[in-house]
This record gives sequence, C-alpha cells and structure tokens, in this order.
Amino acid sequence: MDSTRVTEHPTSHKSPQQGAGPADPRGALLRTPEPLPTPPATALPAQTRAGGEAPSSGPLSCAKQGPPGNPGGTSSPLPATGGSEHSQPAAEEPGTHRPRPAPEGIPAQPGGEQDRVSAPPGGKDRRTGQSPMPHGPMPMRRDGDRLRFVGAATRRIARGIDLDEIVMGLCRATVPTFSDAILVYLRDPLPVGDERPTGPLVLRLRRTDRIPQERDLEDGILPVPVPESSGLVALSSELCEVRPGGALAEVLRGVRPVFADAPAARAALPELLGDDTMVPAGQRAILAPLRGRRRVIGAVLFLRRPDRLAFETDDLLVAGQLATHSALGIDKAVLYGREAYIADELQRTMLPETLPNPTGVRLASRYLPAAETARVGGDWYDAIPLPGSRVALVVGDVMGHSMTSAAIMGQLRTTAQTLAGLDLPPQEVLHHLDEQAQRLGTDRMATCLYAVYDPVAHRITIANAGHPPPVLLHLGGRAEVLRVPAGAPIGVGGVDFEAVELDAPAGATLLLYTDGLVESRLRDVWTGIEQLREKLAATAQLTGADHSPPLEALCDEVLDMLGPGDRDDDIALLAARFDGIAPSDVAYWVLDPEDAAPSRARRLARRALAHWGMEELTDSVELLVSEVVTNAVRYASRPVTLRLLRTDVLRCEVGDDVPQLPRLRQARATDEGGRGLYLVNRLARRWGATRLSTGKVVWFELNRG
Repeated sequence: MDSTRVTEHPTSHKSPQQGAGPADPRGALLRTPEPLPTPPATALPAQTRAGGEAPSSGPLSCAKQGPPGNPGGTSSPLPATGGSEHSQPAAEEPGTHRPRPAPEGIPAQPGGEQDRVSAPPGGKDRRTGQSPMPHGPMPMRRDGDRLRFVGAATRRIARGIDLDEIVMGLCRATVPTFSDAILVYLRDPLPVGDERPTGPLVLRLRRTDRIPQERDLEDGILPVPVPESSGLVALSSELCEVRPGGALAEVLRGVRPVFADAPAARAALPELLGDDTMVPAGQRAILAPLRGRRRVIGAVLFLRRPDRLAFETDDLLVAGQLATHSALGIDKAVLYGREAYIADELQRTMLPETLPNPTGVRLASRYLPAAETARVGGDWYDAIPLPGSRVALVVGDVMGHSMTSAAIMGQLRTTAQTLAGLDLPPQEVLHHLDEQAQRLGTDRMATCLYAVYDPVAHRITIANAGHPPPVLLHLGGRAEVLRVPAGAPIGVGGVDFEAVELDAPAGATLLLYTDGLVESRLRDVWTGIEQLREKLAATAQLTGADHSPPLEALCDEVLDMLGPGDRDDDIALLAARFDGIAPSDVAYWVLDPEDAAPSRARRLARRALAHWGMEELTDSVELLVSEVVTNAVRYASRPVTLRLLRTDVLRCEVGDDVPQLPRLRQARATDEGGRGLYLVNRLARRWGATRLSTGKVVWFELNRG
C-alpha cells in the first residue's frame, strides 16, 4: 500500500454525494484529492476524481454532460446560498449519460467505465506515472476496491464443490477484472489428505483463461476467449517436473506471490513454462504458489498484456488471498472427491453387480440414492439361485443414510446369502437375520422381505419383516397387493415370522421395493402403494392382455411416478417375471438306495430323452447320471431323487440325505474310484453341489444340440 493519507468525506443526509452513495462501487473511503482551483461562487463545478482531473464528456466518461450552451460539462448554475458543496440537482437533464452498474458480486474494477478517464495527449496518471491506455484496465486506486474484489472473488471460488468448479471460479473471478490471462498449474497427482507423495513434484496445466483482443464495452459482454497473438504467454508445455533445489522449487517453498521481474521468478518462470516462452516484462506477471493444508499443490500465474498498466505492490496481497482460498478449496474438493469415490465403491460392492439368470424367471432391478450428496444408504436387493431351479428374492431397508447404515446393510445381506445357501424356509431366514441384527447393536433396525419362487411348482413362499407388501401384476393387466403378514422389523427380537405360500402363474410379474418408492413428505405409504398398483395396471394395458410389458421398461415406468418432491429416501426395486417350467419339461423319479439304482437311472434318463427328441445327448447323460447316482447310493440311507429339466439347457439333479458335499480330486493310477466327478467336470457345461437342510443336491447341465 502507498502512504497516501485516507480520509472520509462527509456527505449530506438530504442529498447523497454523486459517486459516493451506497450504490457506488467506490464506497465511502476516497483518497484525498489534490487541491483544486476555487470555483466561481455562482456555479458548482463538475465532480472530480481522486487524480484531480475533470472527467471528459466522451462516451466512456461517467460524469454528467452539460446541456447545450454549457460546453464545460458543468451542472446548471445554483444560487450561492441554496445548497451545500455536495448537493446535487433535483433532476438530471435529458440525454444525461449515467454509468452502468457493475456486474453482480464484482465491484467496478480495471477496465470498467467508472475508472476510465481521459487525459490530454501525452498525459500520465498522477499516481502511477504511466499513460493510461484507451481500452486497458486501470489499477485499483483504493483499498476499498481491492477489499470488495477479494470478497466477491473468494465467494465465487467458495461456491465450487469439486475441483473443476473451484479452478473455474478462480479463472472467472480474476479475468478480466484483475488480470488479462491466468494459468493454473496443479500437482499431478494431487495428494489426498495427509498422504505423503512418493514421486517427484510434477505440475500439470489444469486450466487457462484470457480476455480477447477486443472487449465489448458498449454492452458489457465479454466474448468467448480465443487464442491471440498478443504479448501474453503462449503455452508450450502442459507438464513441468520441479527440480529439487531449483528456482521454481524455491519460489514454491516461499509461498508468497512474486512479480515476474523478481530475481527468483526470472529463473523460475522458464522452468515452469519452458525456455522458449515469452512473459511480459516488468511487473505485468505475478507468480503465486498454491499451498493447501499440508504442502504446495500448484501455482497460479496472473498476466497483463504489455500494452496494459502493470500490477502494483498491493496486488501481491490480492494474488496471495486468491491463491490461499483456491488452494484450501482444492484441498477440500480432493477430500470430497475421495469420500464420494469411497461411497460409490462401498455402494457398488454392497449391491449385486449383475443379477443371476435362473431357470424359469427373468429379473430386473433399479437403485436410486436419496441424493447425489448422500450416495450410500441402507437399501438393498438380491436374487440368490437355490437348489431345484428355485430362486430367492430379497429386498431390505436399514434405517438411516450413513456409512454405518451401508455397513450394517452389507452384513445383513451377507447373512441372508449364507442362510439362503442352507435352503432354510423364509421365516427361518428372517429369524436368523433378527438375531444377527441384535448382535450388531441394540439400535440396528431394518425391514426385509424374503421370497422363494419355485418355477416347477409355480408357487412362491413369502415372509415379511415390517416391509411394504409386494405387488403382483398378472398377465391380463390386473395388479394386486399381496396379503402378506407384516411382522415386526428385524432387530426388535422376540417375535415370530410367518410365511405364506401363493400362486405364481406364468407371465405374472412380482415387484419388490423399499418404502422410498411409495412414501414421501407429500403422501403416506398406503397412498403410494395404491398409486403404484394403478401405475402398474395402466402400464400393462399399453401392451395388451396377452403380452406382459417389457421388464426393463416396466421398471422405468414405475420410477416415473416419482414427482419433484418425492425423493426423500433411497429406492431399491427388484422385478421378477415368472416364466416357470411347464410340467411336460420335467421328469422326476425316486430311487431306492440299492445296487440296481444306477442302471435304473440310466434307463429312465434314456426314455425321457427319447420322449423329448434329444437322443444325441443319450450317451453323455447316461454316463454322468450313472456316476452321480452311484455316489449318492453308496452313502445314502434314504431314497435318492432324480430330476431332469428341459429348458434352454438340459439340467439333471440328484438329491440324497448326506450333507457332505462331494469334492473334485485327482485319482491316482492305483485308485479304483474317484474319477466320477472328474468325468462330470470334463463333459458337463457346468456343475455344482448345494447343501440342503435335509441333505444335498448335486446337479449338472448340458447344452442342447
């Protein structure tokens, strides 16, 4: 700052001083003007600026032009005793030129109409000693100007929530108000939090911005920046590796902004921009390091054209404030980005990446978080294949939208998958989930709906733990809310859960959802369920009574029922289209555990394949069925079951009462057995074994034709 004395000019409470009122961007603090000649007592001279020069009557002057006959540009004569020195006329003359107000949030700064004055040919500014350019930015003459600019610029920078928004806010706030061009370099990669970078310090050019050669002064519109052949820096490299102990490293370590003509900056700028890059001479460039909470994370270069006025010493303070606010904002944006990444990864791993493709049922799902800023929640869905071509359909909702809720949801989902693998009844699954929730904590509450669909029996068994009831859309277009006992939420403890078995006709669609779809501030849960039922029925009418609506399109239509104020909670949606397996495609037998069981199994399988016209699979099926049934009969004490299913593949299932699962192993040359599963593994499309509550099922599949 200079040493010019600052005083506060009094203003009249009756008629505010022109240019110093609340709407004037110059504020109340003005520098003391130089003594002026005493004006005649019969006329009020035109308002003068701090430099003591009368504003011109040109188009860029913000002084009021005088009427015809008053070429001096002064106001109309006033009586000597009728007003004070700062009084203004009651009304302005027609054709008076009024200055345009500054843009919102940014005070009138260099380049604005309020700071443009006309000087005689060869005249110089009294403060800087330089000749003002007709279209160049004028320096910030008052401390109030700089304070208002820094306040408006930092507010604009602080509005950004991610890295690009903060960097863009810095560029837009400084160009063209503070500088003609700006270059923003950031560390690559940016460190997150307290982590210590291991590699060398590399700066990457993140963003540049500049004003065009010609500015639209008449309308106040800044055209889109375009490359220019002016004296500003021409970019030659986007990457710069900072040499340890070099000039650029010293400037960054010093943290304080420096002029380009400073000794340290003269050696640092070629290292940053390249040896062939030209920078405007003199104090027309400022290099400001960006320092975050722990370390330097980049640098900013402010530039002015050689034909413009140079920066002043006080502008170093402005550049330092802008760099500090930007660096802290970038640090927070990087932390926010890491948190968002962790939340996305957590949610992605908690929910199934892809749905299975079980026999006799088609699946579709949707998940919508409550908001972009709350990307994780406690809602989940799942589809788990079960033995006998069955599938378990699960949807649940843990209270809350925090990371803790998501973690509890993940534990409950894993527990449900484990219990489903044991082939427990739905009510038993909910009972064990309730015990698990109580072990996690006394306040761990969740709702859950667990259903098991059997495509062979065309039946579905459902148990509910305080969850909204499912909706079944029939093939003819009728939608009904299934009557399932609500039960108590998971985590209450000491309650029993009840399961109901219902018909699941072919072509019907079961919709499982969380309460975020049907409940909001604008409607209660039962009103939302009724609207969902009507939406499903209306959608089914569009495809006709003989065709079910496409499953993916049906999910999209369901989500379209949400209004602008209906997104108060996460939404998990699982839709299941029941295709079923026709009885003519199923062959089922019960075999006694005796030595003749393998030969009988081969004979029955050969007869079924001949009935289905699949004789080309007879040899492979007979061999594999014989091996699997032989292993079952060897250890079973109860009858063995054999079932063949004809769908898009041929599936064979053999069940017994022994819980131990078979294990594939390499038989030695001297072993008499141990080669059955090896043959199954080589000849079958895929195979597996599943433990049941009453034993196990070993199955394999073969491609048809």
